Amino acid sequence: MLNVQTLRVAMGEIAAMMAAQRQYLIELDQRNGDGDLGISMSDGFAAASAFVNASEETDLGKLLVGASKVFNEAAPSSLGTIMSLCMMGMARTLKGHQTADTALVGEALVAGVAKIMERANSKPGEKTVLDALDPAARAVCEHAGEGAAAAWQAAAKAAAEGSDSTANMKAVHGRAAYYGDKAIGLIDGGSVAGKFLFEAISNAVQKMG
Repeated sequence: MLNVQTLRVAMGEIAAMMAAQRQYLIELDQRNGDGDLGISMSDGFAAASAFVNASEETDLGKLLVGASKVFNEAAPSSLGTIMSLCMMGMARTLKGHQTADTALVGEALVAGVAKIMERANSKPGEKTVLDALDPAARAVCEHAGEGAAAAWQAAAKAAAEGSDSTANMKAVHGRAAYYGDKAIGLIDGGSVAGKFLFEAISNAVQKMG
């Protein structure tokens, strides 16, 4: 069940994961990007986690709106903007709720992914973070009836498989697109960040039982 306390735990787990993978994400991004991926993800989620921990807001939607704003300020990058858009999309679904079951969180994630696709004019299959986020969001919805732990494990697995699949794709957005066919064979760094995101959430859910 998602509430303020479990959101704090999950955000903390994500922030710790991104901090641990900071250098790896930087090195991954340097191959066909500008190398700021690890910095923006670790700084962004650290700021979002700190905000959620300090806030007295109990409405999950309002809390995510605030978290998205501080995230975007701390992670001034293209992926930072995309991740904040996802949070804003989720916030619309969760507004008015102090608690949310796994099915509703899955619905919120799908809405967040849809907001990214709408605003960034992108879709899965274009070698971006969406290749991890979209299948993971759908997995949460599909497995919600099996319980939170199973749903988030399925999401983490789907995100990892989606990220791996980007190695065979040609980039059509951002700096990676300039590399054309040379980027084929390289996993998209943003999708790896998406994989770590769901891995961290799954870890948090397992810890909370």
